[in-house]
Amino acid sequence: MEEMEEELKCPVCGSFYREPIILPCSHNLCQACARNILVQTPESESPQSRRASGSGVSDYDYLDLDKMSLYSEADSGYGSYGGFASAPTTPCQKSPNGVRVFPPAMPPPATHLSPALAPVPRNSCITCPQCHRSLILDDRGLRGFPKNRVLEGVIDRYQQSKAAALKCQLCEKAPKEATVMCEQCDVFYCDPCRLRCHPPRGPLAKHRLVPPAQGRVSRRLSPRKVSTCTDHELENHSMYCVQCKMPVCYQCLEEGKHSSHEVKALGAMWKLHKSQLSQALNGLSDRAKEAKEFLVQLRTMVQQIQENSVEFEACLVAQCDALIDALNRRKAQLLARVNKEHEHKLKVVRDQISHCTVKLRQTTGLMEYCLEVIKENDPSGFLQISDALIRRVHLTEDQWGKGTLTPRMTTDFDLSLDNSPLLQSIHQLDFVQVKASSPVPATPILQLEECCTHNNSATLSWKQPPLSTVAAEGYILELDDGSGGQFREVYVGKETMCTVDGLHFNSTYNARVKAFNKTGVSPYSKTLVLQTSEGCNFETQSASYSQLVDIKKLLAVAWFAFDPGSAHSDIIFSNDNLTVTCSSYDDRVVLGKTGFSKGVHYWELTIDRYDNHPDPAFGVARIDVMKDVMLGKDDKAWAITEGGITKGATIGVLLDLHRKTLTFFINNEQQGPIAFENVEGLFFPAVSLNRNVQVTLHTGLPVPDFYSSRASIA
Repeated sequence: MEEMEEELKCPVCGSFYREPIILPCSHNLCQACARNILVQTPESESPQSRRASGSGVSDYDYLDLDKMSLYSEADSGYGSYGGFASAPTTPCQKSPNGVRVFPPAMPPPATHLSPALAPVPRNSCITCPQCHRSLILDDRGLRGFPKNRVLEGVIDRYQQSKAAALKCQLCEKAPKEATVMCEQCDVFYCDPCRLRCHPPRGPLAKHRLVPPAQGRVSRRLSPRKVSTCTDHELENHSMYCVQCKMPVCYQCLEEGKHSSHEVKALGAMWKLHKSQLSQALNGLSDRAKEAKEFLVQLRTMVQQIQENSVEFEACLVAQCDALIDALNRRKAQLLARVNKEHEHKLKVVRDQISHCTVKLRQTTGLMEYCLEVIKENDPSGFLQISDALIRRVHLTEDQWGKGTLTPRMTTDFDLSLDNSPLLQSIHQLDFVQVKASSPVPATPILQLEECCTHNNSATLSWKQPPLSTVAAEGYILELDDGSGGQFREVYVGKETMCTVDGLHFNSTYNARVKAFNKTGVSPYSKTLVLQTSEGCNFETQSASYSQLVDIKKLLAVAWFAFDPGSAHSDIIFSNDNLTVTCSSYDDRVVLGKTGFSKGVHYWELTIDRYDNHPDPAFGVARIDVMKDVMLGKDDKAWAITEGGITKGATIGVLLDLHRKTLTFFINNEQQGPIAFENVEGLFFPAVSLNRNVQVTLHTGLPVPDFYSSRASIA
C-alpha cells in the first residue's frame, strides 16, 4: 500500500488530495490548489469572446502553445504570459513532489466560503502541473470540473489503514493534530485553525463539532455522495455518453449537447470498464511477477560474478606464479584488468537492478491504486477516471517490453590466459580474447552461379547469410596476383557485386570477400578459384585443344585445407585443418575449403592410420553433398574407393576442368584410364572416412609429369 501513496498526493501541495477535481486531461488537483494556480487571461482569449467570434467549439479552450507559456523548460525559474503585455512575470515555484507550479499574481481575498463557492476571477486560465496543458475556464469556473469521488474513497481507506493520528486539514505548513471535526463542513480542525476559520458565531454556531475519532467513524458510515452533473447540478448522472466518454444526466440528453450522441446505460458501462481495467491489470501483473523474478536473477548474477571473479583471479595468480620473477610486473597489470572487468560487470548489473526496482515500485503502486479503484461502487465516479487508468496501465505494461527483462551483462569472464610463449616474449603477454561490445557481421556467401570470367575480367557476386541478424556496413573483396601470391584489396564498398578488369590472360586467381561494420570485420568467405581466358577463343579453332596449348602453361597450384564449417560434426581436425579423422564408426564427409570451377588442379592425401580394413573414399563433390554417407552415394560426388590401400599410401586426385575429367593415382601410379568425364561446375576436394582412418592433405602440388606428357601427345 505504501507504494500507492504517490498516486494519492496532489502534484501542487504534495499532500493527500482534498476535494479532488478531474481536469479534461484526466489528471487530478485539490480544489483549493486549482484555485491557487489560476492565472487571469485577456478578454480576447476568453470563451465568451471566442464563441462570439464563432471560433469557440468547446466549454474548455486549450491555449495555443505559441500564445501562452506558463511552463518553461529553461532553468530561469520564470514563466510569463506572452499574449498579455501588461501582465507582470511571476516567479514559478516547485511543489513538494517536484512539479513546477505558478502562484496567482495577487493573493485571493480572505473568505470563509469553500473554494468551489468563492468567486473565480473572470477570464481565468489553469495549467495542469503534470502535463502542462492550459485551458480557459468558462462562467462556471472550477464548478465545471467533475469531482473525483472514487479518489476520495481510496484516500479515506488508505488513511484508515495507516491508523495514523488525524491531522488538521487547514494548516498551511506542518499539519497539527486535529482536535475536532465539523460534521456539516466535513473538515478536521486543530484549535488555532478552528478559531480562525470556524468561529462559533453566526451560521457556523449551529454546526456540530465532534472528536476526530468519532468524526472518522461518522464519515465512514455516512452515505456515499452521489455525483451530480456539472452542467445541471441538481441532476444525478443516469447515462453514459459513448462519444464524449463521460457520464451525463437526463437533461443533457433532452436539451444539452449530448442529445444527438450515442448513450448507454451507466451500470452496463461501469461493469464493462471494470472488466477492461481488470483485464489490463492481468497483463501488468504478469509483468510485475516477471520483474520480481528478474530481480532475483540479477541478485544471483551479482553473487555469481563475485564467485567467478574470485575463481578467475585464483587461476590467474597460479599462472603468473609459475613464471616466477619474469611475470611479477605483468601479474599486477593483469589483476588490475580483471578487477576492472569485475567492477564493470557489477556496476552494470547493479545499475540495472536499481532501474528495474524503481520501475517495479512504480508499477506496483499503480496496480494497488487500480485495485482500490475497482473496489469502488460509484459507477459515475469510476467511469470518470477509468479511461485514463486503462491507458496508464497499458502504457506501463508497454514499458516492460522486449529487452527490459534481459540481463545487460553476463556472469562469465570472457578472458583466457595463454602461458605458452617463451620467457623472452613475456612483455607481450595479454589476454587472448576480449569479448566485443557488439557482434561483427556474418561471413558473406559467394553466389557461385553469378560469378564468372570473360577474357581478362572477373565478375564476383556475394550476399549475407539468410539468417544473419547483424547488418554489414560494407564489404572488402580481395584477389591474389594470379600466381599464388598475396591477396590484395580490389574493392571496398556497400555493393554486393564487382567486376575486376585488367587481369592477366591464362591465369588462375583466388578471390575472397569479407564484411565489416563499426565493431570489426567478419571472417573471410570461402576462396573461389577463377581462370581467365587464354587470349583467344580456342573453341572456334579446328585443331584439338591439346595441340594448341601446352598444358603446363595452364596450370596454377592451389593451396587449401579442410573446411570445418561445412564438415560433419563427427569429423576431428588437427594440424591446421590439414589432418582429419572421425569419431564415428559410420562414414562422414569433409570438404576442402577451396572450390574449383576452371583450371587443372592436383592434390594428394596420405594415409596416416588404417585399421580394420575400412573403405575411405577420395574425390570431389558439390557444396550440398550429403555429409553422413559414404562419398559417391548420391549424385553430388565423384569418388574412388580402394580397399587395398595400406598405412602410408598416397592417393592423388587430378581435376582437369579444361578437359572436364577426373583422374586418380595411388603411389604415383594412375588407377586405370580416366575415372570420370564430362565433369562441369564448381567442385570441392572431398573425403569420406570413419574412426579407423586418418588422412593428411597435401596441396600446392604440380601436375605429375607423366600426365602432362600424355596430355601433350593426346
